[in-house]
Amino acid sequence: MAREKSSPISVTDAVAFARGSVDAWPTLVVNGEVSGFRGPNARSGHCYFEVKDDGASMSVIVWRGTAAKMGFALRDGLAVQLTGKFDVYKASGKLSFVASRVEAAGEGLLRQQVAELARALEREGLMAPERKRSVPAFCSRVCVVTSLSGSVIEDVKRTLARRNPLVEIDVVGASVQGAGAAATIVRALGVAAAAAPDAILLVRGGGSFEDLMCFNEESVARAIAACPVPVVTGIGHEPDTSIADMVADRRASTPTAAAESVAPAIDEVERQMVQRQVRLGRSMDALLVACSQRVEGLSRLAANAMGSGLSRRRVSLDALGSRRCLTDPYAPTRDRQTELMQTEQRLHDAIPRSLARQAAGLDQASGRLRLVGERLTRTGEATFARLSASLDALSPLSVLARGYAIARDGAGHVVKDAQVLAAGDEVSLVLGVGSVDATVTRTHAWSH
Repeated sequence: MAREKSSPISVTDAVAFARGSVDAWPTLVVNGEVSGFRGPNARSGHCYFEVKDDGASMSVIVWRGTAAKMGFALRDGLAVQLTGKFDVYKASGKLSFVASRVEAAGEGLLRQQVAELARALEREGLMAPERKRSVPAFCSRVCVVTSLSGSVIEDVKRTLARRNPLVEIDVVGASVQGAGAAATIVRALGVAAAAAPDAILLVRGGGSFEDLMCFNEESVARAIAACPVPVVTGIGHEPDTSIADMVADRRASTPTAAAESVAPAIDEVERQMVQRQVRLGRSMDALLVACSQRVEGLSRLAANAMGSGLSRRRVSLDALGSRRCLTDPYAPTRDRQTELMQTEQRLHDAIPRSLARQAAGLDQASGRLRLVGERLTRTGEATFARLSASLDALSPLSVLARGYAIARDGAGHVVKDAQVLAAGDEVSLVLGVGSVDATVTRTHAWSH
């Protein structure tokens, strides 16, 4: 029987079928090595690379959001652990592993942990330049913290003896590799600081990243930061940089360079001393010249000031000596006598003139006063006559003189109404001339 052939489908349908099948695959955790790294993309921020092992490789995509959370930089050769799922790109049908989480593995994991610790210590300020202490330019005594079994200590001693044999060297042994190395370094730093040297050299020869891990320990970093003596590190080779180097007060590339940085060459010291001696002599000469010039200037100023002061005093004394009261003591008395006599004469001359002026003024005033008096008298007489006539017209005596009388009761009250009196009441009658006492015999009332 002939075998049936499947109906053909489009490429789009084929890719969609593949994507549907791949979506059903579970989330995978894959370990491998980064190869052909490209990214982050300048426009999208996504990362693209291959991850491989000895038997195979696969395409990996890390989206921008995932890449921002990694905390370390991807590079070729870095061992990583990827968590994610496979996906088929619709446009090309390419199978890629989309990582939702990227972690460093092996040495990469150690470097990631070291980087995270370094960032934390930096945020605390342990690596800030203003926190670091200055190392003396000329250290007369240094303490070396390193392993006593290696060649590093001998290299340091030879370097210091060659450059400056006057520098005293103390050595405190410590383990510089292995699990317990960090604790011995912390203890050795404490012992070295207790000896109060000018500086402490924390040194070690080269090695792998794992060999130098003790210098990336937090306890070592904090011990260096808390040390009361400046710490100079010379750990590994030129490219090696540990957290201890970052926290130290000075970092040298090698142990030899660290020793050279704290012990200037003796011939250099001698040369600088000679130069400073010359500069000091020149400065002293210049200072003496300046002081001499200043003293001379002050001396001239003092002489000029003294001469000016004496001249002013001489002029003042001459002026005082030429005064008339000193040359002719009786002159003020004679002048005063003359003034008094002149004043007496002026007084004698002025009195008659003043009396004559006052007499003439009195005569004029007397005439004016008489005229004014006459005018005032005439005006007063007219006013008095008018007022007298008015007063006389209003006077009750004038009314009484025309035959009228004023009746008063026994209490002295004026009687205006006959009804207030009764027969037998006594009344007093004031007449135009004199008065009469009477007794009421009868009253008569009438209306106006």
